[in-house]
Amino acid sequence: MSRIAFIGLGNMGGPMAANLLKAGHSVCVYDLSQPAIDAAVTAGAVAASDAHAAVVDAEVVVSMLPASRHVEGLYLGDGGLLAAIPAGALVIDCSTIAPASAKKVADAAAARGLAMIDAPVSGGTAGAAAGTLTFIVGGHAQALERARPVLESMGRNIFHVGDSGAGQVAKLCNNMALGAIMAVTGEALALGVAHGLEPKVLSQMMAVSTSRSWATEVCNPWPGVLENAPASRGYTGGFGNDLMLKDLGLAAEAAMGVGASIPLGELARNLYAMNSRAGNGGLDFSSVVKLVAKDV
Repeated sequence: MSRIAFIGLGNMGGPMAANLLKAGHSVCVYDLSQPAIDAAVTAGAVAASDAHAAVVDAEVVVSMLPASRHVEGLYLGDGGLLAAIPAGALVIDCSTIAPASAKKVADAAAARGLAMIDAPVSGGTAGAAAGTLTFIVGGHAQALERARPVLESMGRNIFHVGDSGAGQVAKLCNNMALGAIMAVTGEALALGVAHGLEPKVLSQMMAVSTSRSWATEVCNPWPGVLENAPASRGYTGGFGNDLMLKDLGLAAEAAMGVGASIPLGELARNLYAMNSRAGNGGLDFSSVVKLVAKDV
């Protein structure tokens, strides 16, 4: 078992840290939210006064933060965490950030003799809680092998997709598809309901037909269809609309960097931007259905 420092205990990070504890790892945690720290301590973690204190004696450092600026701010610059991490430790960043930022931090870690992988996740809050996440890894194969026992404590699938930053590219591809699929699933359900169809029956049919997707089976956007979906609890929890908007913006940047065309990705980005402007930025991204079904 490893001594792990876990930084970032949000909707995803909190359950991930809890699963590390269940697997028998020693976990020292830090977050800006005291309630999040308290929940981790209740699960068996040790609380640190700040991020630097969390990494003292750590063999593995795991971070799960909202955006590129948070990751760069944590690890780089004057007083950056890389300077405080013990020599020989492994760094795993599970945040979804710009590929260039992931490579920048990984290069800085390598300059200090630290192994680092970018390992963004897929599976949502349900997967984080159940320990069934998919890890999409960029970095050296040797670093991944060191990380594997830690990742396997939090997830079910691990894909090595390339060098540093590649995990972020693959994650953005996944989330771009997810964003478009969720939006069109919501439109399809709204169309059916407008014609008098029962949304639960329609969703059940779609879930075993050619439109089957994570949006129909796990995170259905229509309230009352799936009891545990964010839509059935006022679109709370889950993966925030503004986080999806952030990821779609990163996908657009990545596309421009290589001259790729992503017309549906850009359309999806505009839809989530409209949903954010409508006041739904803090809700689960499945709330994008509100753009076409005002009564949900």
